Amino acid sequence: MRLKRRPADRAPQAVPQPQRDGQGGLDTGPRNIELDRQNPDLLTPPPTDHGTLPNLKFSFSMAHTRIENGGWTREVTQRELPIATTLAGVDMKLNPGAYRELHWHKESEWAYVLEGSCRIGAVDQAGRGFLDDVEQGDVWFFPKGIPHYIQALDEGVEFLLVFDDGAFSENSTFMLSDFFAHTPKSVLAKNLGWTPEQLAKMPEREKYIFDGQVPPPLDDAARIISPSGDVPRTFKHRMLGQPPIRFDGGTVRITDVTNFAATTIAAALVELEPGALRELHWHPTDDEWQYYISGFGRMGVFAGSGLARTFNFQAGDVGYVPFAYGHYVENLGDEPLVFLEMFRNPRFEDISAAQWMANLPARVTADTLNVPPSLVQALPKDKRSVLPAVR
Repeated sequence: MRLKRRPADRAPQAVPQPQRDGQGGLDTGPRNIELDRQNPDLLTPPPTDHGTLPNLKFSFSMAHTRIENGGWTREVTQRELPIATTLAGVDMKLNPGAYRELHWHKESEWAYVLEGSCRIGAVDQAGRGFLDDVEQGDVWFFPKGIPHYIQALDEGVEFLLVFDDGAFSENSTFMLSDFFAHTPKSVLAKNLGWTPEQLAKMPEREKYIFDGQVPPPLDDAARIISPSGDVPRTFKHRMLGQPPIRFDGGTVRITDVTNFAATTIAAALVELEPGALRELHWHPTDDEWQYYISGFGRMGVFAGSGLARTFNFQAGDVGYVPFAYGHYVENLGDEPLVFLEMFRNPRFEDISAAQWMANLPARVTADTLNVPPSLVQALPKDKRSVLPAVR
C-alpha cells in the first residue's frame, strides 16, 4: 500500500463554472478558483444532491498551526467541524529527537503513524511499564488517564492522533511540566525527596513539544522499564502489517477490540484503486470520523427525508458521517485513495446495502426498485466493501 501523500490530480486547468446540463451560469465575480477545483462536487453538485445538510468536511490545511521548538501541531475538533461530536483529530510533527512531553488526557488517545518513526512510553495504574518503537502504518492506543510520552527517532515523525471526544483540544492536555510549575517547590521537594537547590531549574511553564537527542536503539531488555513488569496488553499494533481483506478494487484493514487493545476506538484503513468504490453502506452503532491520507475522491451522503450532499476529499482532509447516514466513497483520481474510518466504539460494524437486498426475498427488492427479480437474484450474498471501477 502506498501511503506517500501526493497532490491530487485535479484535471483541467480551465476555470470551473457552476454549470450543468444547460443549468447554472458563469461565476465572474471574486472567487477562490483553487478551492473550486478541489471541490468540484460542491461547485457543481450531482443532480442527486438535494436539500441542506451540515458541513461534513474540514481540512487540516485550514486549521491553526501551533509551532514549537522541535515540531508543530494542528487540530480539527468540534470547534472547526461542529457536526463532529464523537471524535477529534490532531496532526503532529516531531523533528528528530524531539519530545511530546510527559502528559495524560481525560480522553483515550488512538494514533496512526503517517511518516517516520518514534518511541512511545507509558506507565499504567499498577506501575507496569511500556516502551516500544513505532513506524509508518503502526497504531498506538493509550486509555484515558494513562501517562505517556512520544519521542521522534532519527528521521523524525508525523502522526495522526484521534481522541474519543469531539470537544477535545490539545491545548487542554495535562502536562508534567505544567503540573509541577503550578505546585509549590516545598511540596515538590517533600514529595520527590529532592532539595530546593535541585529544583531551581524546573520549568516555569509547560514545555509541550521540545528538542531532545535521538534515543539509542531499543533492545528487548530495555522494554520493561518497571520492577512491576510490562503492561499486560501492548499499546502498539502494526495496522499496515496485518493481512488485508482483499476485494476487486482495493483492500480494507480493520483494527478493533478483536485484534487490538483499543477499547474505545475502532478503525478501518481503506485503499481504493482508481475508479473503485467503497460501497453504499451505513454504520449501525456510531458516527464515522475520516482522515484522508492520499489520493482524490468524493463522498456522497444520504440523510433521509430526501436530503443528500456530495463532498470532495484529498490528503489531509477530515470527513464526518453522522450515525446511520447512508454513504459511499469513490476514487476520482489516478492513484490509490487511502483513508481511515474511525468510530467511538470498540468494534467496527457496517451494513451493506447490496448485501441487505441480496438476502431478502428477491421479489421484495424488485417490487421496491421497479427492476426484474433476476437482477436482485444476481447480487452476491456476501459483503463487498470495495467495488472495482467499471471498465
